[in-house]
Amino acid sequence: MNFPKKFFDNFKKSLDGIDLLKLEKCAKLLQNVRKNKGRLFILGVGGSAGNTSHAVNDFRKLCSIEAYSPTDNVSEITARTNDEGFDTIFSEYLKISNLNKRDLLLIFSVGGGNEKRKVSMGLIEAIKLSKKKKSKVISFVGKDDGYAYYNSDISILMSSPDKKFVTPVSEPMQAVLWHALVSHPILQTKKTKW
Repeated sequence: MNFPKKFFDNFKKSLDGIDLLKLEKCAKLLQNVRKNKGRLFILGVGGSAGNTSHAVNDFRKLCSIEAYSPTDNVSEITARTNDEGFDTIFSEYLKISNLNKRDLLLIFSVGGGNEKRKVSMGLIEAIKLSKKKKSKVISFVGKDDGYAYYNSDISILMSSPDKKFVTPVSEPMQAVLWHALVSHPILQTKKTKW
């Protein structure tokens, strides 16, 4: 079997495994955020951080939802990392933003964080803060054994059957999922140009 076929077979299986009822629930949560004048904070690290910028644009432009990606402020994120460490980069940003119960966190992550291994602690601390503030959390994750998967109000698993493809399938799948949401008729307030 050639490599492209193997890659796309894994992608198709991951796509077929998406829980569409959970995706519909995500749309309704986002609709409530907009209705209640809440904000959407989209968090991710690595390649997922790059995806957060694009997603913020789409939720703001197409859905009229006030949305932010902390990693878009490189100066603040790197200053916090330098001065305080990586673990609190998102939670401190959210504290300054006065995160509250009308707001929603959307987590993009391959593994979802692991406290024991000290992986993606910034995401974990943000989720903990959101629970204290009673804001909801949605996670798009590639693995079902991470912190985000177990501690979100809605977790959508983007699982690749072949574990070698977890990252290269999960990160583009994040884009598929948020595009499905910004195209949803209960969310989209403005048509796309093309």
